[in-house]
Amino acid sequence: MATESPLSTFGAGKVILLGEHSVVYGHPALCGPLSYGVRARGVPAKKCQLSLPATLSRAQRSLLTGAFARAAKLVGEPAVKVTLDPELPLSVGLGSSAALSVACARLLLRAAGQEPSPKEAARLAWAMEQEFHGTPSGVDHTTSAHERLLLYRRAPGAASVGKGRTVDSPKPLKVVVALAGERSPTKVTVSALRARQARWPERYQRLFAQIGRLSMEGAKAVEAGDLEALGDAMNVNQGLLSALGLSSPPLEEMVYRLRGLGALGAKLTGAGGDGGAVVGLFVEPESVVTQLTRLGVRCFSSQLAGPRAS
Repeated sequence: MATESPLSTFGAGKVILLGEHSVVYGHPALCGPLSYGVRARGVPAKKCQLSLPATLSRAQRSLLTGAFARAAKLVGEPAVKVTLDPELPLSVGLGSSAALSVACARLLLRAAGQEPSPKEAARLAWAMEQEFHGTPSGVDHTTSAHERLLLYRRAPGAASVGKGRTVDSPKPLKVVVALAGERSPTKVTVSALRARQARWPERYQRLFAQIGRLSMEGAKAVEAGDLEALGDAMNVNQGLLSALGLSSPPLEEMVYRLRGLGALGAKLTGAGGDGGAVVGLFVEPESVVTQLTRLGVRCFSSQLAGPRAS
């Protein structure tokens, strides 16, 4: 290692405000970094290794070990022992694997004496994400590595990562993320959608294109400081995701609960399915988190962009 002192790095989780699923088919998505994520810690060791949590299954351990080894090899396998500390719920659509990948990438780069720039961290994290997901869109780890609200797009069928444009907000952009039941495995949800899209391609391509347009309109609304317009785009996006067969009663119930509490817009975020995460756009989210927590709802607030209180 370049230093004998312990290392600590962070990878942010993410929330998709607009554009999940359609981003896989070449349309833009609006995605922001969460204040919660995964922290990686490293100490000097005889060889490069990852300490795995005992709670993981055999399949999860094998997958994580393989992904870590793939990234470590790219930076010369520095002599460091890495442990992971997740700070956000796993496998609910908040980019936990990308956050883990970015945290590991930054730590491996620092241990190898290299600068963990967003570009380099994204390069290593992409290698891990490919191990986790095969052909990911790249939106998750790109958002995590750059820690900016991005309008992200990747050409359909491209082997490389897409490009993200930073979307600046003149106003604080704050959300509440609430969990609504257990989520179906992403592969199951995605494969079922892909089968429907293959059967009725013109119909589904129209829906994907409309979601992509909403993402671009949402980015313009953010830059104009028009949070009501962004919220409306989120509400319309939820309707289209439901039309694509990606929503469910638990998700819909949470969407309408957040809207009832004053959300300017609310929708599922991530793959969708039987459950998962719902994101609501609020001017002042703190009291909403307090109310939901009292009711037993797992939730938190985060600011995605805009000026922050000093």
